[in-house]
Amino acid sequence: MIRVYDIAHSRAGDKGDTSNISAIAYDEAGWKILREQLTEKVVMKAFAHIARGPVKRYELPKLQALNFVIEGALGGGVTRSLAQDVHGKSLSSLMLMIELPGVRGGKTAKARQNKSKSTASRKAS
Repeated sequence: MIRVYDIAHSRAGDKGDTSNISAIAYDEAGWKILREQLTEKVVMKAFAHIARGPVKRYELPKLQALNFVIEGALGGGVTRSLAQDVHGKSLSSLMLMIELPGVRGGKTAKARQNKSKSTASRKAS
């Protein structure tokens, strides 16, 4: 089992009562898993406690990204909602926490760990 954050990063935006959240794969292996396993149904299940739906998925293959438009997710919209940051990073975090079956052996998760280590060592230099 892996989480979306093992294979992708995320960005969120909003318009009215609709949230727009993307999952952008770190690499080709992650892109393959996202395309196969991060479905509209999986996303709606994760957001069911805050969103009425529906959820619409758009593929952006040249960016190795999926964009999800989630309707009824913002408590009436930014100007009407009393929730703090319901439309910002917290929704990206929710997307990143979704569990996916992934691949056996954790090859993609290992690739991400190695990438993090190499980034950290470059910053230390």
